Amino acid sequence: MNTQVKETFRDIINGEKPVLVDFHAEWCGPCKMMKPILEELRQLMGDSIRILKIDVDKNQPIASSLNISGVPTLMLFKKGQTLWRQSGVVAAKQLQSIINQKAMI
Repeated sequence: MNTQVKETFRDIINGEKPVLVDFHAEWCGPCKMMKPILEELRQLMGDSIRILKIDVDKNQPIASSLNISGVPTLMLFKKGQTLWRQSGVVAAKQLQSIINQKAMI
């Protein structure tokens, strides 16, 4: 019997590990540009952060609760606090620098 509990968004962002959330949409051109950037960031940072992609069309309650109006919007959380937020495409090295600075990794 599988008793695995599915983590909620709140569980994830309240953790000790910094979480970078990419709010995106299937129809969004710039959002597609973020995929390889986030893969590069994962290689740069390894397991020191979590990266979460949230489709705003499929998760409207979360998106509206955080006032996400444009995509892509990137948000950095740690222990439930929003440390940083920016809309638009951001380069991997810049994201790494922001995460290191804001989350003090």
